[in-house]
Amino acid sequence: MAEFVCGSEEEFVNQMNERARGLGMEHTNFVNCNGLDAEGHETTARDIALMSKELLTKYPQIHDYATIWMENITHHTRKGSSEFGLTNTNKLIRQYQYATGLKTGSTEDAGFCVSATAEKNQMELIAVIMAAKDSKSRFQDATALLNYGFGKCIKYMDEGIETIKPAKVEKGMETEVPVEQAEGFQYIDTAGADLSGIEKKPEMKKHLKAPVKQGDKVGEMVYFLNGKEIGRADIIAAEDVGKMKYKNALETALEKFFM
Repeated sequence: MAEFVCGSEEEFVNQMNERARGLGMEHTNFVNCNGLDAEGHETTARDIALMSKELLTKYPQIHDYATIWMENITHHTRKGSSEFGLTNTNKLIRQYQYATGLKTGSTEDAGFCVSATAEKNQMELIAVIMAAKDSKSRFQDATALLNYGFGKCIKYMDEGIETIKPAKVEKGMETEVPVEQAEGFQYIDTAGADLSGIEKKPEMKKHLKAPVKQGDKVGEMVYFLNGKEIGRADIIAAEDVGKMKYKNALETALEKFFM
């Protein structure tokens, strides 16, 4: 597959390393594309978690495959067809009620490893175990980490659908434009804070000039907890506002003059 995609395994590995750097995997170096032990082929639990997160967020359909426990595979050859069964090597799929995936692995140098994902209370967590002494230990440790995470983390969600005061527009066919929050906002607390005290405040651009197109960013919704900023979400224009032409400007000026 590597040779088909990039022409050679070497070039494929180069692109693997480039992608890893782009994801912030600062302590990862790939030497081959199969994951087998090799001099200089190394990574960390944090980097595996980053890679796992990218896979889950960009290709959530991976859950459809990672959660299959058993499957029969039909193998076709010129001599005929044969069927054999495969069982998921991630025992958490059967043993941990919140499990959603993801990947196991083991080599002589790396020991027994797993990137375990689970979802509870609208939160999906990743627990990475490396260099466990045996298969059972990696799942026990992953379960302990996930339980700790679910016990420690509290999630705040705001759908961002509340009405926001229109934004002022300069030199436009209209003096203001309806706005809306582009997407909801989420925040994870691990310190036991009272998230019911979260407040939000819109910050609009001070000089928004026409033309304004629907979807243009016109400000930000800023979220605060105990007076400290914890995040932002874009506020966008809900409609188009065209630029005022000379004739319209003259008519507006005359209307104001004779009022």
